Amino acid sequence: MLDKRNFYINGEWVKPAKPRDFAVINPSNEETFAIISLGSKEDTNAEEEAARNAFETYKDSEVQSRLPINVS
Repeated sequence: MLDKRNFYINGEWVKPAKPRDFAVINPSNEETFAIISLGSKEDTNAEEEAARNAFETYKDSEVQSRLPINVS
């Protein structure tokens, strides 16, 4: 069974501020195949702050550096 209870925020895996586990059910056999965490307002705020901070450097970067391949 997959255990996906942490969130990837600001480049690292962090535990939820208020853990709320949720079982993900496989509809074909009705068995639990993963446990995830449902985010809280605090988790959303932490993610939003990290995204805003990351955008400060990203917005000034050259377009070429943002592309997955080097286009000349």
